[in-house]
Amino acid sequence: MKDHLKQEGKFTYLEKGEGTPIVILHGLMGGLSNFDGVVDYFPNNGYKVVIPELPLYSMSLLKTSVGTFAKYLKEFLDFKGYHNAILLGNSLGGHIALLATKMYPEAVKALVITGSSGLYENAMGESYPRRGDYEFIKKKAQAVFYDPEVATKEIVDDVYETVSDRNKLVKTLAIAKSAIRHNMAKDLPKMQTPTCIIWGRNDTVTPPEVAEDFHRLLPDSDLIWIDKCGHAAMMEHPDEFNEVLHSWMKQKQL
Repeated sequence: MKDHLKQEGKFTYLEKGEGTPIVILHGLMGGLSNFDGVVDYFPNNGYKVVIPELPLYSMSLLKTSVGTFAKYLKEFLDFKGYHNAILLGNSLGGHIALLATKMYPEAVKALVITGSSGLYENAMGESYPRRGDYEFIKKKAQAVFYDPEVATKEIVDDVYETVSDRNKLVKTLAIAKSAIRHNMAKDLPKMQTPTCIIWGRNDTVTPPEVAEDFHRLLPDSDLIWIDKCGHAAMMEHPDEFNEVLHSWMKQKQL
């Protein structure tokens, strides 16, 4: 996927297909490849899939926050000329999508969140991260999924590299604190954007009751469960994820 990245100005992003743009926001420990299933499916069904690389580790520490990333996303949408994008975010990416939708509702046609932070901040784990302990990081990565085998060596290595890098570790902790500060419980009832909540029934990072809270607080939302599934439904059950999302978008005429 890295081979297909475009660089224009300060933005690096993947783009595939033509049609209504689905702009994907990756999570704190999640690479662009986490959305391979979405990238393969939706361009064949009349949508353009776009994944900007978020500047999680390149901004100054003082600017490293969910709010800054939401502003960065708006700059990217303006740069691309998207005025009615569908935002799709997992984990931290869901939080950024939610905050951007609150701040710039006119730019967002619809919202899709899965395993999103924004209400319940255990996404970083209570004793995490621990530098230099590969087995500990491996167990943490496996715990993200219902089936631990989904956490391939490549995924574990990426997480290990991130938490072993002091600069990235400091930024990771800053982002985690920012996510806690940006709790959106009071904002969600005022947000009228159609929202699809797709959640793993066995998510232990953002448990099922978090999805129920999002559904209760967001006025125009639909909640869809995926069984035997953890925190990253689009990785663990990509075919089912694509089917339920596409069905929802057709129902909403998006």
